Amino acid sequence: MHHPLRHPTRRRALTVAAALSLLAGLSVTAVSGTAGATDPSATRQAEFSAAAQEFGVPLPVLEAVSYNESRWEAHAGQENAQAGYGPMNLTDLTTAELDADGLTTQSPRYADLLKAPAEHTAAAAAGLLGTGTAAVTSDETQNIRGGAALLASYARGYGHGRLPRTVDGWYAAAARYSQATEDKVAQVFADEVWSTLRAGAARTTQDGQQITLAPLAGLHPDRGDVRKLGLTEVTPPQGTQKPECPKSLGCDFIPAAYTLLDPSNLADYGSHDLADRPNDLQIRYITLHSTDETYDGTLDLFRDPTYAAGAHYVVRSQDGQVTQLTPTKDIAWDSANRSFYQHSIGIEQEAWATHGATWFSEPLYRSTAALVKYLAAKYDIPLDRAHILGHDNVPGSSESGVATQHWDPGPGWDWEHFFDLLGAPIHATAKQGSDVVAIKPGFAANPQTTTYCDDVQGYKQFPGPYQSFDCPVTSADAPSSFVPLYTAPSTTAPLVADPYLHPTGAGTTAMNDWGDKAPTGEQYVVAARQPGWTAIWFGGRQAWFQDSARHPATVPVKAARIVPKPGRTSIPVYTTAYPESSVYPADFVAFEGGTAPRPQLARAKYTIPAGQSYVESGPAVNTDSYFAIYYDGSAPYDQHDFVGQTKVYEIVYNHRMAFVDAADVDVVPAG
Repeated sequence: MHHPLRHPTRRRALTVAAALSLLAGLSVTAVSGTAGATDPSATRQAEFSAAAQEFGVPLPVLEAVSYNESRWEAHAGQENAQAGYGPMNLTDLTTAELDADGLTTQSPRYADLLKAPAEHTAAAAAGLLGTGTAAVTSDETQNIRGGAALLASYARGYGHGRLPRTVDGWYAAAARYSQATEDKVAQVFADEVWSTLRAGAARTTQDGQQITLAPLAGLHPDRGDVRKLGLTEVTPPQGTQKPECPKSLGCDFIPAAYTLLDPSNLADYGSHDLADRPNDLQIRYITLHSTDETYDGTLDLFRDPTYAAGAHYVVRSQDGQVTQLTPTKDIAWDSANRSFYQHSIGIEQEAWATHGATWFSEPLYRSTAALVKYLAAKYDIPLDRAHILGHDNVPGSSESGVATQHWDPGPGWDWEHFFDLLGAPIHATAKQGSDVVAIKPGFAANPQTTTYCDDVQGYKQFPGPYQSFDCPVTSADAPSSFVPLYTAPSTTAPLVADPYLHPTGAGTTAMNDWGDKAPTGEQYVVAARQPGWTAIWFGGRQAWFQDSARHPATVPVKAARIVPKPGRTSIPVYTTAYPESSVYPADFVAFEGGTAPRPQLARAKYTIPAGQSYVESGPAVNTDSYFAIYYDGSAPYDQHDFVGQTKVYEIVYNHRMAFVDAADVDVVPAG
């Protein structure tokens, strides 16, 4: 989220991960007498086998459930956004965690979260094992045993005390394991499990565990078994808009607040603009966010018109449930830069960017990927990092906004895994030695230590019980989706500094210091190479990062490049793509106060000097700016896109995107 338009730090933070708990390790207990246990890379496979046998769960079912909960990852003891631990994603939300992150007992959500069964599956599993909750959250073997015991208990509950005789008979138990509170959401999870069973899976986890699930043929579960769960279908407030969503997700639609706040001021409304995209505006981007708020809290905020921000979709962490709030034809106020959000679809994901060491849940990854694939196909959006953006890739739209623009979903979002799920993996498209590279350090093999300190003072304008906590929050050696950038090919050299973040001095290891971090998937032009190091053109300067044959951080790719036209010592860089003032009619200018609105201004501290080169992210497009002025659309030229004659190229300038005037540059074709 990290993005209110009118209030820079507008959010009500709730996290389920206390800062110190992020550093806890998840131990591995040896499985004695189990085949393969002597091979360190086969330990987890043996643990699955032992637990399946002990509790009478078919091994493929246990592995497929775990795969869809965590991809078989232990995550080094780190909990996810729902306080889930280990390969079986057993949850343990505590008062200490809520208190540590500022949610007090006065919040109505405090008591609800503490009594929600979905937040306390670790205790239920531990009870079945006759052990303590800490055992199933901190010990990998007990975590897998606890998950198997839960599955078996669910199966017996729906089988009159008996375990199912066939794999298909476990469908209801798998659906129940999702902890979903609605039939259709539980069914989506079980369908994913059965899809995994049919296709099989094999991977090496982040900690080197090799696990294989062979495909099963002839599976035909009774999907109606989900009714055995006795869940209540939740009917959201009805609107005229049906969810725009792949059928596999079963999305809800809850209308965001499009409300006139002051009857005497037709311009005072929230939380989005009415439009008719793609008929009046091309949809070019999909922008991913993290909520820094619970799922329910996010829905509350986006239905509050005074919040002055919005999104098209929200994805729940626990089970991947998707709720649409704004029709994609309309413009959600989601990233504080109109040149991007008027052409974008915004997706909020329930997670906390400030806790980079925590992991995003696998159901969330899968639902977001399914949604993005659907939307990209519908609107012909390329599946690449120039068009599938994080909020952190969207630049600020003003001189002051460059530094304050938000940076979610943050270092903990695994772009490589996400693009694998999209069916568009980040991969080499050119030979080694190419003059363009894509950042690909390998999420698991790229541990970085980052810090963050929340600006609690910025929360005081909101309703919400905030309190201070110890700073900094540290994410130590956590898998990360960026490479740090240095001023010289040495880790003792200063980190590069963005001039808007650090007018003097060097960059930092802060999570939100995007100025010295090249994000996974972005493409850059190579400026120089030395053994073990690569330099790229980044934000008007040369920036170095570690990149060797033994530990590669890039893949070579083909891409067109832009260069300043001959004779230019430098060219300006823009973070908006507004049209020239002559495009606005005189009566519209008069209505706006006599001055042409939204002038296109170059960023004062950004340029591209001669000799530098940046990746072109697509064909040149006309500048434009959409005006939605009055709540009822009655203003002159209301709900109208003004299109200029000037053309611009979008480029990957630094961590973020930017624009250059097509008249200022030449394009060097790919290859």
